[in-house]
Amino acid sequence: MTSSLFSPLTISAPAGDGLTLRNRAIVSPMCQYIVDAHDGVPLDWHLQHYGSLAAGGFGLVTTEATAVEPRGRISPRDIGLWNDEQQQVHARIVDFVHSQGAAIATQLSHAGGKASTYPWLPDQPGGTVPADQGGWQTVGITDQPVFPGLDAPQALDAAGLKQVVDAFREAARRADAAGYDSIQLHGAHGYLMHQALSPLTNTRTDEYGGDLPGRSRLMREIVDAVRSVWPATKPLGLRLSATDWTERGLDLETAAAVMHELVADHGLNWIDVSSGGLNGGPIPMGPGYQVSLATAIKDALVDTDAVVSSVGMITDATQAETILATDQADAVSIGRAALRNPHWAAQAAVELGVPLEDNPVADQFWRAYL
Repeated sequence: MTSSLFSPLTISAPAGDGLTLRNRAIVSPMCQYIVDAHDGVPLDWHLQHYGSLAAGGFGLVTTEATAVEPRGRISPRDIGLWNDEQQQVHARIVDFVHSQGAAIATQLSHAGGKASTYPWLPDQPGGTVPADQGGWQTVGITDQPVFPGLDAPQALDAAGLKQVVDAFREAARRADAAGYDSIQLHGAHGYLMHQALSPLTNTRTDEYGGDLPGRSRLMREIVDAVRSVWPATKPLGLRLSATDWTERGLDLETAAAVMHELVADHGLNWIDVSSGGLNGGPIPMGPGYQVSLATAIKDALVDTDAVVSSVGMITDATQAETILATDQADAVSIGRAALRNPHWAAQAAVELGVPLEDNPVADQFWRAYL
C-alpha cells in the first residue's frame, strides 16, 4: 500500500515545473523568540532548529514569522528579512536544509497592531512591550486595539500602506537571493493582512476599507508586489485565517472567494488554512479542527491547480494519512508535534509502513529505524 503522506507533491508556479516536495509533511511556522539582540538576525539556534526538522524527514520546512520591517515583528525577539546581514544568515540556513533533501519556505509577515508583544515564553507577561524594553509604536489598519490587552496602533494612511507593500516586495527579493524555494505570506492570526480583510477590525471608509474589494485590497497589493519580484518558476503561498468564528467577522465563504481571486488572477499557488486570531468568538478546538475549513477552500479552488494544506492539532501519522487519503487536503502542516519531535516525519513513515529505504530521515539516523 502506497502512503498518501509520503507521496511526492508538486506545488505549481506560473512558469516552469514548480516545486516538488519529497512528501506532504510540512513544518508549520512557529516563532522561536530567541533574538536577544532585537536586530532580527537569525541565530545558530535557527540553523539547528530548521536543520533538525529537515534531517527528520519533512518535505517542506517553513520558517517562523519573518518580519518585512522592524515594526512588523510580533515581538522584539523575532527574525526579519529587511537587511543584508539577515539575508546572509537566512542563506546559510537555506543551504543546510537543502543539503538534507528538504525544501524551505519563509513566512513573510507584518504583525500590524499585534506587533511589539511579549514573547510567548514561560514567565513572560502579556500585552504590548513598552519602548524602554525594546517595544515600539505599532501601526495598523485603524487606530483601534486589535486584541484585548494590546495598546492602540497608529492608523496607516494610504501612503503608509504602500510603504508596507514595498517592504514585502523588498523582503521577497531578499528571500529569492537567499535561495528560498517558496514564500508563505502571513494573512492569518490577526496580523496586518488579516486585520485588513476582517470586518471585525477594518472599519476604514477609504479605498482600503468598506466592501470586500476594499478590505481585500491590501492583501491583493501585497500578493501582486511579491509576485512581481518572486521568480515565476517558484510557488507563492499564503497562510489564511478562513474564519473569525463569529457572525460579525470574516466567514469561510468570503475567505474562499478572496482566495479564488488571488489564485486565478494574481499568481498565488499554495494556501495554508488556519483560522482565528482576532477578538472573535470561541474557537471549537479539537483534533484536526481546521481540516473542514481546508476542505472547503480546496473545493472552492477545484477549477485551479492550487495546493491546499491544513493545520491545527494534526498530531499523528494515521490522522495525517487519513486527511490526505480522503482528499480533505493536499498536505498537512505540523506545528507543536514537530516541536516535540523534529523526527515526526521519519517516525510517521515507520508507523505507516514505508520501506526503510524510502524513509526520508538523514542517513546518519538510519540505524535508529532498523
